[in-house]
Amino acid sequence: MSDIEITDCSDRFSAVHRMIDGVRVVTVEGEIDHRVREVLSAALLSGHNAAPSSRIVVDLGGVTFMDSTGINIFIAAYQAVSATEGWLRIAAAQEPVLHVVQLVGVDALIPCYPSVEQALAS
Repeated sequence: MSDIEITDCSDRFSAVHRMIDGVRVVTVEGEIDHRVREVLSAALLSGHNAAPSSRIVVDLGGVTFMDSTGINIFIAAYQAVSATEGWLRIAAAQEPVLHVVQLVGVDALIPCYPSVEQALAS
């Protein structure tokens, strides 16, 4: 298992990803808005000197705010991994963030799970 941390706006946002059994698990903390677009996109899809993962779980348990930027990033990531017959799953989203995901219907496209463990096991 390897950890790579990508941080932007250090007091408001961080994204750490690690590989667990061939699945990229991206743990995000802080606020997802236009200021973190590139950093979050890279954390989800960048291979960091390796092939990008086609199976991704995004742990949103530490996300306190998300606007349409996050929705757009997740849809783009979903499209990218789907093109390689992979998948994207959202895990542990707090109620306000989950509400945004459900409000725009992203949960119909990207499965949401109460925990990272459940997302990995499905």
